[in-house]
Amino acid sequence: MEVRVRLFAMLRERAGASEVTLELPEGARVSDALAELGSIAEGLPLVMAVNREYASEDQPLGAGDELALIPPVSGGEAAVQHVRVTDQPLVLDPLVARVRDPRAGAVVVFEGVTREVDKLEYEAYVEMAEEKMAAIVAEAVERHGLCAAAAEHRVGDVPLSEPSVAVAVSAPHRGEAFAGAREIIDRLKAEAPIWKKEIEGGEERWVEGTRP
Repeated sequence: MEVRVRLFAMLRERAGASEVTLELPEGARVSDALAELGSIAEGLPLVMAVNREYASEDQPLGAGDELALIPPVSGGEAAVQHVRVTDQPLVLDPLVARVRDPRAGAVVVFEGVTREVDKLEYEAYVEMAEEKMAAIVAEAVERHGLCAAAAEHRVGDVPLSEPSVAVAVSAPHRGEAFAGAREIIDRLKAEAPIWKKEIEGGEERWVEGTRP
């Protein structure tokens, strides 16, 4: 199958063209296209987009798809972005370490913890939730000029006082850092396909939500 690859800036100069066409086997993923490009894509922290939607290296490709490889923009180094849905307890220090940056004068961290009930039970459509979280984080980075941003959400049982969600961002100034963290957590709660059940004294109740 044929996949069209669009190239920009230093990638375009390396290839000597603004786009190339790759012949890939059925079932190929973005990572296969990167491997096929070889030295053209080496050594750069790239962001990928398939049909104008941000994509990971694991995303499958179809015949006729457009894959865009986006190198670091002129305004500075590429922002670090990390998202994860996990059934393991959330640990804050590694998350904060992911967003530390020499350009950053502010790091803002938010944790959402279980309160008032014995525990919360979370369920998620994990694959879609991680894709949605990645899009939310990327848009917040762009909108607020963040140096880096990360978000993690726990699934399964989360006991009283333990965190179920954590967001960390860094930015040159505190205003942008606070605004970026606030946007990420607010949108994550409203848009990611994650559901919450309260468990207290043997009684269970799904928390009413809103249509994403």
